Amino acid sequence: MRRLTEREGAGRRRTARLDNVEGKRAAGLDDVGGKRAAGLDNVEGKRAAGLDDVEGKRAARLDDVKGKRTAEADGAGMNVMKGAGAGGQASQAVTGPQGGWNQRKTMLLLMALSVVLLAAVTVAGQALEQQALVTDFSRKNLPPSLAYPFGTDFMGRDMFVRTVTGLSMSIRIGLLTAAVSAAIACVMGLLAATMGRFVDGLIIGLIDLVLGIPHILLLVLISFAMGKGFWGVVVGISLTHWTSLARLIRAEVLQLKASQYIRIAEKLGEGRLRIALRHMVPHLLPQLFVGLVLMFPHAILHEASITFLGFGLSPEQPAIGVILSESMKYLAMGRWWLALFPGLFLVFVVVLFHYTGDTLGRLLDPGHAHQ
Repeated sequence: MRRLTEREGAGRRRTARLDNVEGKRAAGLDDVGGKRAAGLDNVEGKRAAGLDDVEGKRAARLDDVKGKRTAEADGAGMNVMKGAGAGGQASQAVTGPQGGWNQRKTMLLLMALSVVLLAAVTVAGQALEQQALVTDFSRKNLPPSLAYPFGTDFMGRDMFVRTVTGLSMSIRIGLLTAAVSAAIACVMGLLAATMGRFVDGLIIGLIDLVLGIPHILLLVLISFAMGKGFWGVVVGISLTHWTSLARLIRAEVLQLKASQYIRIAEKLGEGRLRIALRHMVPHLLPQLFVGLVLMFPHAILHEASITFLGFGLSPEQPAIGVILSESMKYLAMGRWWLALFPGLFLVFVVVLFHYTGDTLGRLLDPGHAHQ
């Protein structure tokens, strides 16, 4: 009986334990289900709130854009009405690279100013060439005044007339030598890139030789060997300014040779000369033009330099180098105007054309063509 009683007690305890475990499991499942349902409700609530917030912001942005467009339209309408009331001209603000004042318009303005300056100084210098040689010792060493804006020199010559005449001569020499140097650079660059390794090596060696000699020294030697004077200066400058442009032309031609249409022209049997003149030279014209514009101020500056040193134009000619050389004797006496105005005009012309050439080169570059 005792054993049966113990067995019944153990069975009851086991049953109680099972009931307890089942109760806890059911309570846990209910708790998990409740938390999951609460989490889902929370997520759905946040998602709905986020969607409502996004929709609200989108609607606010659309209202803002519509308001700005309406304000711009009203402002444009008011501008048009004001322009029509003033004289029938509608004032509209245009910005951006298509209608604004960009670098291309600045370059065109500089080019126009440079051409006008070249033409005016050249024509005026040729017209005043004889007057620049007239002497009058009764008016020598006069300071700048209304009658003589640049003063007079030690022989009574008008410094304004001599400065304009000297610049006219420098401009003519600069244009001629820059054109000749550009032509030499084009020929040398084409020959170096198209005539094989032997010719390429010879031309590259010649370029290195010219660049290895000090520029002014080589220029003085060539001018002195040619007997100085006008043609000595022209030959000296022309033979010393082509090297850098020739290297650029050679690099451009080598790049063009690797293009597809040049290879097709070679396979069709066209000769080297025909390919160079017909297919390559048109692509080299922008580089040649920019090189010519950039060489022009350097040619003017070097002409004045060797003339100042006594290896250029003759002292009888009213050149800028001659004027500056003569003024050195009188600067210590306080006659500053003899060197100031010719020097300023020379620097102005050099800086103007150098900036014009640099701006033109950037605009012809495909990377800056949008400016």
